[in-house]
Amino acid sequence: MKLSVVIPAHNEEGCLYSTVSHLVSTLEAEGIRHEVVIINDNSTDQTPGICQTLADEFKTVRHVDNQPPNGFGFAVRRGLVEFRGDAVAIMMADASDDPKDLVKAYWKLQEGFDCVFGSRFNKNAVVVDYPWHKLVINRWANWFVDKLFRLHYNDVTNAFKVYRREVIEGIQPILSHHFNLTVELPLKAIVRGFSYAVIPMNWYNRKTGISKLKIKEMGSRYLFIVLYVWLEKHLSRGDYHRSKYLVPTKKKLNA
Repeated sequence: MKLSVVIPAHNEEGCLYSTVSHLVSTLEAEGIRHEVVIINDNSTDQTPGICQTLADEFKTVRHVDNQPPNGFGFAVRRGLVEFRGDAVAIMMADASDDPKDLVKAYWKLQEGFDCVFGSRFNKNAVVVDYPWHKLVINRWANWFVDKLFRLHYNDVTNAFKVYRREVIEGIQPILSHHFNLTVELPLKAIVRGFSYAVIPMNWYNRKTGISKLKIKEMGSRYLFIVLYVWLEKHLSRGDYHRSKYLVPTKKKLNA
C-alpha cells in the first residue's frame, strides 16, 4: 500500500523544511512506500522556494501551487485531487503532528479499517502547550458532536486522519473551504458507512509562525457542516451510504 501525505502550507517558511524532512526520514526508516504532497496555499513568504528545495532533495516529495482563494479547506481539497497513493493522510506543516503517529495509523489501516482517526485526548496521548482558551472551545465542540452523532470519538476537530482512497471518493462532494473540513471528512465517512479506528496521538503547539485558525470566524462554519451531515444522516434515507454504490466482492466458487 502506498501512503500519500497531504500537507497544506500557507506562509510556513519557519517550519516546513524540518517538518517534511523529519516526516520523510521516519517513513523511509519504517520502509513505508509513500509520497508527500505539499500544497503551497498562496504563500507570500519563502514557502514556495522551500517547497522546491524539498522536492529537489527528496524524490518522494512534490508540491502543487494552489490557486486563489486561499484557505485550509481549499488547500486540502486540492491535495485530495492530486494524491496518487492507495491511502491519504492529512498532516499539518507546523510540526504539531508526530510522524510516529502516522506510522501507527498506517499499520492500523493495514488491519482492514477504512479510516484511522487520531485523538489528542485518549489515554497515552501527549499534548504540549495547547492554548487554554482553544482547549475549552475544543472540548465543548467535540462533546456536542459526540452527543449529536453518538460517535464515542472525542477529537473530531483534529486534522490528523488517514483515509483509504475509496473513502475520499465516497464522501464527495466536499464543501468546506476552511478548517471545518476537518469535521466534514470524518463525519461523512462515518455516516456513509466506512469503518474507522481511533488511536491516541501526540500534539505539539507550533514553535514558529502564526496559527491560521480564527475561532471567531469559524464557529458558524463548523456548525453548518455538522448540521449538514446530521441532516444527511437522518433525512437522506441512506442515498449516500456506501452500500448503495460499492459492489460486493464476489466469493470464489469451490471447484
